[in-house]
Amino acid sequence: MAAKLKKGDKVVVLTGKDKGKQGEITAVNPSANKAVVEGINVAIRHTRQSQTSQGGRIAKSMPIDLSNLALLDANGKATRVGFRMEGDKKVRFAKTTGDAI
Repeated sequence: MAAKLKKGDKVVVLTGKDKGKQGEITAVNPSANKAVVEGINVAIRHTRQSQTSQGGRIAKSMPIDLSNLALLDANGKATRVGFRMEGDKKVRFAKTTGDAI
């Protein structure tokens, strides 16, 4: 199945502690059905100091389930994603506006 959400997409969180927050997808793991969104689902990780990095408490964005995310359309509202054929190409489009993404 084609991915409805991809790296670089602007999304809004639909449920959970970060409900309503917006961000950009930095990584997607389709096999686990999860994505990492910048500034969303942040957890504190304690890391040991090494030669290359300073140790301490570091904030890290953790993966969030794809079902809890919705794509932002051109108007800045949450929308579902559909697919349609334009010529011989499969194109993603926003269900609310009908615009290609």
